[in-house]
Amino acid sequence: MWRQVLGEGLVAGAVGVTAMTVAEKLEQRLTGRPDSHVPARTLERLTGAAEASGGRLRADNLAMHYGQAVLLGPLRSLMAHVGLRGPAASAKFSVIRLTTDQVLENATGVGAPPPTWPRGELAVDLVHKAVYGFVTGWVADLLAARSGPGPGQRHAAAAPGRRSGAGPLPRDAVPGLPG
Repeated sequence: MWRQVLGEGLVAGAVGVTAMTVAEKLEQRLTGRPDSHVPARTLERLTGAAEASGGRLRADNLAMHYGQAVLLGPLRSLMAHVGLRGPAASAKFSVIRLTTDQVLENATGVGAPPPTWPRGELAVDLVHKAVYGFVTGWVADLLAARSGPGPGQRHAAAAPGRRSGAGPLPRDAVPGLPG
């Protein structure tokens, strides 16, 4: 299962970041907002590299922008494989994507906490991260569905409806568990 989660997640993350990038470029054409170099500056500080300019700045920006998003894809794939699928799971994942950005940007001193941002910038970032999260989730959910319901979905189906006291699935009903 882990290889499948990893492979499908990398694909889902790549599709999600491509959709986010297209949405960003469309938004920038409409609003005139310039490119952000926060991803590049964050990568430079994480790796100890000198601040870049020109073509290397663009390459660093793309490496961080795409790399981080693609590498987070397997987490959403894992969510889908265990049964956390659909819009609610994608909303949770969008928060994880935004939080990952914020942790890295704030830890390196490149960014500031979102409550300190101008409201317009915050709204734009939230929309773009939601595009990434929901597209990545949609792809991850489609790919995971080929394997059937996840353990969480099978557990829910064993006692339909909102119930307390529904015990766990038997160990042998959950593939991949030790012993």
